[in-house]
Amino acid sequence: MATLFNNASSTHTKHALTSLASCVICSLALAFTSLATATPKTAQQEEASSQPKPNKILERTFCVWDPVGAGGPIVSMVKQLIPKSLGWGVKLNIEAYTDEKVAANDFKGEACDAVMLTDVSVRDFNKFTATVNAVGAIPGELELRTLLTTLSSPKAAKFMRQDNYEIAGILPLGPVFIFVRDKGVDNVEHFQGQKMAVLNGDPTATKMVRRVGGSPVAASLSSFAGMFNNGSVDIIFAPAVAFNTMELYKGLEEGGGILNYPLLHTSLQVVIRHSVFPEGYGQKLRSYSISRLDNMLDIIKTAHGEIPTKYWINVAEADMNTYNEYMRDSRLSLRDEGLYEPKALTLMRKVRCKHTPSQGECASKVE
Repeated sequence: MATLFNNASSTHTKHALTSLASCVICSLALAFTSLATATPKTAQQEEASSQPKPNKILERTFCVWDPVGAGGPIVSMVKQLIPKSLGWGVKLNIEAYTDEKVAANDFKGEACDAVMLTDVSVRDFNKFTATVNAVGAIPGELELRTLLTTLSSPKAAKFMRQDNYEIAGILPLGPVFIFVRDKGVDNVEHFQGQKMAVLNGDPTATKMVRRVGGSPVAASLSSFAGMFNNGSVDIIFAPAVAFNTMELYKGLEEGGGILNYPLLHTSLQVVIRHSVFPEGYGQKLRSYSISRLDNMLDIIKTAHGEIPTKYWINVAEADMNTYNEYMRDSRLSLRDEGLYEPKALTLMRKVRCKHTPSQGECASKVE
């Protein structure tokens, strides 16, 4: 994996739909329940007791966004970290937030020592890892595994630090797809004039919608599913797990479908203030997070498999190539706008070329 970091050149980026990734958290909340119980409590206790006990236990506040609140499944998942963290010398006190923006602001104001946020919100703390959700940058699971394994290695530690902030874990939430109320809207050319939900007025998502000729409609995490289901918008962007948990099938019942093309991969990320944690704590947490990768991917696969075949809209090979070129152009044209970290794009290009070296981008090395 080390070679993936060699000569990571500066590249350019253009965005597309990245902020829409935050809808994944809401829809994954129920699914996380199964992950939260994946490791038996006794096993956790055994793991914690096997860790060398540090001389002094530090207490640190970990702010976690969970749309359900303190009793929600994301908080429950995070609580599994407590016994592991004790073995690393830190007692984590969990504070739940139902508003991600408030959690991020409290972290900035040092009311929190650590925070769990979507990759979109992480942009203020680490531009490199926020770029993981670049459109079209991660084609599938093989590339995702390689990328996350690489980023969790000690060799990548320098990319995890930005000022006093450190990314201490990346948890994948799956690919985001295009949900349409009309199956006839089966490619980008047909997006013209379509009403498309944009979460929280995100400027970059608004630009992308306008670029394809769509009409951006302001939406929130709590409203976008209902707006799609009742016809207020024609198109939304969501992960497979949202199909059941947010009842998106209601918006598909009258001839709707889902384009079988992953726009981007999104994630939850743990950010810590490096200076208030023991040296090496971030790396230990990254290693622990990557050990949970199979559990996370199993949840995503199960959700994907639960969607009836009739709803999937297969993308023609010619259209697939067009989409890939469109996504690449989108990433590149946002370079000058500074929304993505160039070295992160280069790394993801190297990951893609590791698995499909015959692609033209592997020779041109534009990213």
